[in-house]
Amino acid sequence: MSGILLEVCVDDPDGLAAAIEGGADRIELCSALAVGGLTPSPGLMALAGPPPVPVYAMIRPRPGDFVYGPTDLDAMRRDIDAARDSGLAGVVLGASLADGRLDARMLCKLTGHAAGLGLTLHRAFDLVPDFAEAIAIAEDLGFERILTSGGAKSAPEAVDTLARLVELAAGRISVMPGAGVSVDTIDALLPRLAVTEVHSSCSVREPAQDPRLVAMGFVSGERRRTDAATVKALKARIGTVCI
Repeated sequence: MSGILLEVCVDDPDGLAAAIEGGADRIELCSALAVGGLTPSPGLMALAGPPPVPVYAMIRPRPGDFVYGPTDLDAMRRDIDAARDSGLAGVVLGASLADGRLDARMLCKLTGHAAGLGLTLHRAFDLVPDFAEAIAIAEDLGFERILTSGGAKSAPEAVDTLARLVELAAGRISVMPGAGVSVDTIDALLPRLAVTEVHSSCSVREPAQDPRLVAMGFVSGERRRTDAATVKALKARIGTVCI
């Protein structure tokens, strides 16, 4: 049997329920997945915990880059506290310097504040100029895994790079492919990559139901909705892979 875990990212209560119903092994809890995921609200975090499966909260206070200052740090510390108070299993962190390298000093402050929680390094990693250096920083700071598309827009576009990252990590830290991972693309990644977990939205496209909401700018013309059947299908496909 496959020992590969499926992490599903969700950004609303219905998505949380669908991921659990579909059999997700872990959940990344966010808001605003349309912009790559932001910190979920305290209410959504409270709803998610204590969960039947591990839930990690995204800690990203705003859209845009990952270069953070003192006020961002203060907000992120408070958000980490909210995740802990809600009984969540961990947090998803990332911080960059202006040149794309990981901001080790900022990450040290964040991971120190998150002591006792599980740690995932998010796709700020995909911006770094030196993957080996970034892996070493992540390992030193106690991250369990790195969520990455291999520096490309989607993981299936960077299978060779992902394979190299797995070699560089050498089992000391997990490399978790994410972005563009679906039932249709998973065969391009597995079993070629010696990974133990993958990340997907397991979502379906859904047109907006009320054109007035679109006209007023409250919603886009289309949204993505976490789908329990898609979670089940991807889990089943992963289950056919032998490791």
